[in-house]
Amino acid sequence: MESRTTEPADGAVHPADPPFSPLRLGTWPTPLEPAPRLAEALGLRSDDLWIKRDDLTGLAGGGNKIRKLEWTVAGALAEHADTLVTTGAAQSNHARLTAAAGARLGLDVVLVLGGKPPTASSGNLLLDSLLGARLVWAGDVDAEGLAAAARETTAQLRKAGAAPALIPFGGSSVLGARGYLEAGRELLGQCPDVRHIVVALGSGGTMAGLVAAAGPRRVLGVDTGARPEAEAAVHEYARALTRDPLAAEDLRVRTDQVGAGYGTLTRQTADALSLAARCEGIALDPVYTGRALAGLRAAVRDGEIRPGETTVLMHTGGLPGFFGHSAIPAMLG
Repeated sequence: MESRTTEPADGAVHPADPPFSPLRLGTWPTPLEPAPRLAEALGLRSDDLWIKRDDLTGLAGGGNKIRKLEWTVAGALAEHADTLVTTGAAQSNHARLTAAAGARLGLDVVLVLGGKPPTASSGNLLLDSLLGARLVWAGDVDAEGLAAAARETTAQLRKAGAAPALIPFGGSSVLGARGYLEAGRELLGQCPDVRHIVVALGSGGTMAGLVAAAGPRRVLGVDTGARPEAEAAVHEYARALTRDPLAAEDLRVRTDQVGAGYGTLTRQTADALSLAARCEGIALDPVYTGRALAGLRAAVRDGEIRPGETTVLMHTGGLPGFFGHSAIPAMLG
């Protein structure tokens, strides 16, 4: 399997650098595309807005989680794992891509999902099965309950003779966030004058890596309600990756797009999905990037982002979840 190194430009090795290289699971660099019609619809100048297409990363529908999995699965292989275990909601993009990474590498994959088995599979669940993952349903549990179910499943696999590795929720950890430290450097090479990088804030690793690469004042996270204290997670991961002091209060996070909760479709998000599709022919997902665009739209309205400031919207993928979201047919109707 091809690997790549990620030494800092100054050649120094950060104390948190792992003793192994990441895997090569995606297609890099991802495109940075102009979005002039969407920019004008938001109230920006036509050349202000760009979309970083991290939905085009390859591997079973693509998405941002591949960047994290290149590191977390490399860590699992370094510990001689033969089975990957991870957690998520029923329509988890991270779970789908963990299944895809396992299939690519010849590893067994067990997905511990919140809730109960649906009467009919759709969206990411169909792909999970297609990719050969085994699903374990944890029932109606909170985040701690889901984590406990994953630990129990891992222990059972080990007792049965497997060598399982537990991949963290959303792929987010200091190790997983290194994937977006790389992505941030990639983006800065494509767009050195970027003023705002707008990204959905879920489990925290994506935003943390971008903050470590570009600094906290250039990254705007739009909270999706995926985990409690997401901002604290961003601070923890980013502080471990950066050589510069990082205060929690320096982070830019909007919490106005969570609505009734993580899995719900807000009116603002539905409007953002339609706007992106009809202005640029780009489909966003209803949980993450749809909320990110809704947050960007709100930031323009309240003056946090102004015309003349180069802005990048991170498209983190998740399109399969669009087809598994129960509220989408009503929105389109």
